[in-house]
Amino acid sequence: MSEPAPRDVAIQAAQAAARILRRGFGRTHRISRKGLVDLVTEQDRRSEEAIVQTIQSAFPNHAILAEERGVAGVPSRYRWIVDPLDGTTNYAHGYPIFCVSIAFERDGQVDVGVIVDPLRQEIFVAERGQGTTINGRPAHVSRTTQLIASLLETGFPYERSRVGIALAQFEYLAYAAQGLRRAGAAALALAYVAIGRLDGFWEATLSPWDHAAGALLIQEAGGIVTQIDGAPYRTDSRAIAASNGLIHADLLAALQQASARIHR
Repeated sequence: MSEPAPRDVAIQAAQAAARILRRGFGRTHRISRKGLVDLVTEQDRRSEEAIVQTIQSAFPNHAILAEERGVAGVPSRYRWIVDPLDGTTNYAHGYPIFCVSIAFERDGQVDVGVIVDPLRQEIFVAERGQGTTINGRPAHVSRTTQLIASLLETGFPYERSRVGIALAQFEYLAYAAQGLRRAGAAALALAYVAIGRLDGFWEATLSPWDHAAGALLIQEAGGIVTQIDGAPYRTDSRAIAASNGLIHADLLAALQQASARIHR
């Protein structure tokens, strides 16, 4: 009996987690803290357990990197990168912007990315060389060519010591772009870049589970993802910039100019 396709398992796991989050949304949650403002709810853990069980049932010898439990499984050339609930603060407050993000990595390269928005019941899927889809329909990045005509999104760090530079970038780009958003779920923002709802995104303090799936979605949809300094994107990158590709050079330049201002 042949193994299932990683793409199918990622979709199955993400949908199982989405059902858990959808059922729990709007209820009173048991909340714990990983830091001053970094929250965890019981639904994070339930969602993660459903994902890990689904993956391990199909691929017991694969490694898993998940936000709440860290590394699970044995070292392997195959690794799953899991965010069971991206946008936990939103979820805990009943703010309806959050998602599930799952990436499958083979030999250090992400080959499958799946993001599910539980409330809108939108599923974003990318497989290397096969393009990106939303609910089964092909999706592509926007065709916006000017930064001043673009809609961008960013996120702010949990570390209070890093908020200053994030605010400086936010202020600079608020003038440079047509519109700027901060919705609180990086993975979902990346999915929106992939399908053209946003033209670009950046954030400086991310973890692999925040962007591994979304980066592949964007790349397969015709966009570009790099580090904020323009270096090539890596799964372990902390600071990333993503765009439709057409505004990427201008986005990077604007971020560098904003950073230079705060260091004067």
